[in-house]
Amino acid sequence: MTAQNSATASTTIAVTATHGSATDGSATASTSPGSTTGSAADPLPRGTLLAVLGVVCFSLTFPSTAWGLESFGPWSLVAVRSALAGLIAGTFLLVGRVPLPERRHWVGLAVVAGGVVIGFPLLTTLALQTSTTSHAAVVVGLLPLTTATLAALRTGRRPSRTFWFAAVSGAVVVLGFTLQQSGGAVSQGDLYLFGALLVCAAGYTEGGRLARLMPGWQVIGWALVLCLPLMLVGSAVALSLEPVHLNAHGVIGLVWVAAGSTFFGLYVWYRGMASIGIPKASQLQLAQPLLTLFWSVFLLGETLPLAAPLAAVAVLVCIAVTQRAKS
Repeated sequence: MTAQNSATASTTIAVTATHGSATDGSATASTSPGSTTGSAADPLPRGTLLAVLGVVCFSLTFPSTAWGLESFGPWSLVAVRSALAGLIAGTFLLVGRVPLPERRHWVGLAVVAGGVVIGFPLLTTLALQTSTTSHAAVVVGLLPLTTATLAALRTGRRPSRTFWFAAVSGAVVVLGFTLQQSGGAVSQGDLYLFGALLVCAAGYTEGGRLARLMPGWQVIGWALVLCLPLMLVGSAVALSLEPVHLNAHGVIGLVWVAAGSTFFGLYVWYRGMASIGIPKASQLQLAQPLLTLFWSVFLLGETLPLAAPLAAVAVLVCIAVTQRAKS
């Protein structure tokens, strides 16, 4: 179920010197074929399209995770998916001869890694052991508001009152839908999901900021590589302790969450966030629960809640308002 930046030029620029350094106040950059820069040249429609593509990728995460759990245990699935995504990212970085990020960016990359590479996948996978994908999808629908709030605190930017009214309204709709479907009770799975909201929002916020300084695919790429040693060890340990029963669903689910959601989805998501801004991009994710509900019915055969169409209309209205509101 996460995530792209202002880079839109035909060549990529990898930052190799500190921008605005107190020592020299200068920055140097090297270009490599097929990469993009962190400029504001990306037109709004393209940035929105990239963010929407990321949302579509993320909407398949929960159904794919449910498929993956048919073959792997929760710890194995999380470790293997992150390890595979890290190997993919490492290959792209190596082939592109991308230089290491500046030292000042590693803390931010660690936040991205902890939030979207480890924390969110682990907590949501644990939640899906007891929750349906449709229920998890609507709980995670609170992610846009959580991301917008953390982004405002992190960046110091303040969206308009109209934006906040629409964002809070969308969150209320999602929360009301969730409570109605769960009978008003909060389960252990919901607690895992609420924790996932916080860590993922932190990763999105920091990733969106970094994506203005380096190409989005490098942000998620280096975050994945940063986790790779831990995930390789974790994969070996988890696979030795949890049973594995390979089937088609399990393999497809694993491949998608690794390559589709974790790598490609986050790549276009961070690029889109950098182009149109973290708050507005985050509100596009209000549509993610509705897309996941569709995939849950279409791929998993789950029953679509009767309240879903009403929630869909309300959420889409909120999305339209947030996209037009002045940040």
